[in-house]
Parts: sequence; structure tokens; C-alpha cells
Amino acid sequence: MPDQKPIHILILAGDGIGPEVTSAARRVLDQVAEGADFDLLIEEAPFGGEAIDKVGRPLPPDVLLSAHAADAVLLGAIGGPAWDDVARELRPESGLLRLRKELGVFANLRPVQAATSPRGGGAIDLLIVRELTGGIYFGTPRQYTAEEAFDTLRYSAEEIDRIAHVAFQQARMRSSRVTSVDKANVLASSRLWRERVSALQAEEYPDVELRHMYVDNAAMQIVQDPGSFDVILTGNLFGDILSDLASTLVGSLGLLPSASMGNGTPVFEPVHGSAPDIAGKDQANPVAAIRSLAMLMDQVGQPEAAGQIRRAVDETLNAGVKTVDLDPDGVSTSRFTTSVLQALARIQDTSRIPEPSAEFES
Repeated sequence: MPDQKPIHILILAGDGIGPEVTSAARRVLDQVAEGADFDLLIEEAPFGGEAIDKVGRPLPPDVLLSAHAADAVLLGAIGGPAWDDVARELRPESGLLRLRKELGVFANLRPVQAATSPRGGGAIDLLIVRELTGGIYFGTPRQYTAEEAFDTLRYSAEEIDRIAHVAFQQARMRSSRVTSVDKANVLASSRLWRERVSALQAEEYPDVELRHMYVDNAAMQIVQDPGSFDVILTGNLFGDILSDLASTLVGSLGLLPSASMGNGTPVFEPVHGSAPDIAGKDQANPVAAIRSLAMLMDQVGQPEAAGQIRRAVDETLNAGVKTVDLDPDGVSTSRFTTSVLQALARIQDTSRIPEPSAEFES
């Protein structure tokens, strides 16, 4: 539409397989936009290790400004052994943590879905709501010496309340069940977490069922009985670990997307890392990046495009087209992406078929 503002997307491909999976997502984005009624403004910028190599820092100031100005950020992956010896404050991971903090994206939504689990059993459908800008990754003081090191796990009541609101609101759109995961029998921060979540549920979300679970038990139950979970609410560290564990339910980290939401520009990224061992080999699974793109389309007001993308991925997987992380005889990244584009074209053609006129109805 000529008078409609283009959707401004900043792509931060990053390191390792990041450029490969974001390239796949970009191909899907271009095709879905071509047949829809919206225009795109795509900007690409260096981030993580790539930015360190180019300008000496993982999050250049101009890239942060671009992120603030964009409607959404699509991120690939960052990090790798090439930057292991860089000073901590200049490592790729520090750039990612700062990006999240500067954008105020405190809620990370990680859906875990599969029609059938490779571990056996029925369908998998749960959502991990991870607090993203607090906890031990951001707590101070912290110190490292050759003789001693320590980190601080810190949460305020405000930080706990705002992420709990997100979890309860997400649960209301699902089956109204929240499992809050902590370690309240050991950690003071978890005791406050449990108290605040319980109080908020009682005061504002009595229609949502709440249960509390220690993180060690939660890890076991996610593997043994994933169907008992709907929304899992947890802190930064526990959410990081449990979402990786949950990938075993669907077969690969390469399948899991995420959305980081909050007060500023949302960030969409695959859950997986940069996988430097397969970078450049055309072996990466692009599904998580493409599904992250679908979540992005929902966020920018294009639910039809989001649905088409999800259908195209599902049809491709259901047809038996898989990458090597799912099947030793699987196809390459580029071949899988081509199959998704072919499925998307069929879906788009079907959506263009006009409804039959009433005069021809029997």
C-alpha cells in the first residue's frame, strides 16, 4: 500500500551459522512480503564477533541507534572460540546482554511445539517465559581473580512482578496454567520470587492456575511429563537452561524460536547458538530463525503472513524434508529453505483463489 509506512526490520546476522539462518529467513521474508500488502525497510548491521573484528566492540553505537529506530530486530547468533580471549566487557555475549538491557526487552517468550515428540508420546505445546534483563547475568557486584570469583543473583519485586504479569497474560490465551520455577528452598532471591508470584496471582489472576516447582524437579518433569506444563515462568539463568533442555522434546535446538519483548524494540532470534563447528558448511537448521520471523510478523501486525510462514515450515517438515541435525541423511540449509519457499508459494497461491460468487452456488 503506497501510503503505508514500511515495516523497518534490523537484521543482525552475527557469527557462526547466524548469517546462514538469517539469510534463509530473509528469503522467506522477501517472498511473503512480495505477495502481501506491506512494504519492508530492511537494514543489516554487524553485531557480536563480527562487529568486534570490524570496529572493536560487539555493539557499536550506531547499531544500537538503528535498533531503537527499528520496528523489530531479527538476530542470528553470536559468539565463538575466536573471541574467547577478548576482555569480558568486549565479548560478543556482553554485546547481546547490553542490547537486551538497552532495548528494555525483559520478557523472553520461547514456545516449544511439535506434533509428536521424538522421545515418544503425543503433541508438545508449552511456553517458557524467561526473565531476560535481571538475575545473575546482570547482578552486581561480580569479580574474577585467579584465586576467587563470584557473581550476584539479584531480583527486585518490580522485576519479578512485570515478568509474572507477562506469564499470566500469556496463560490466559492458552489453557490458564502457570508453573513458576525457582529454588526457594536455597536461594533468597527465589523466596522473594515465589512470594511475589503467589501474591500477584491471588490479587489479579485468580482464574489462572498456579503451581510452584523447584528447578531440579522441573528439569526432570519437563523430560518425563511435558504435557503437564502450559506456561513455565522462571528467571534468567533457569530459563536459559530449561529452554535448552526442552529442545530435546522436539528433537533439536534448531527448531526453537524466541521473542524478547518489553519497553522498546522487540528482538526475535533462534534459541540456538552460533555452532561454529558447522558454520559455512550449509548444514545449519534454519527453522528456528524462520519461526522467529513468524513471531516477528505477528508482532508487527501481519498475522496472515505469520500463519503462512508457520504452515510452510510445518508442511516441509511433515513432508520429511529435514536438515542433518534431525536426520543424518538430511538436506542442506539452502535445500531446506528452497522447500519452505516452494511450500509458501503453494500456500500463497491458494490464498489468492477468490471465493465463489453467490450466483454460481448450487
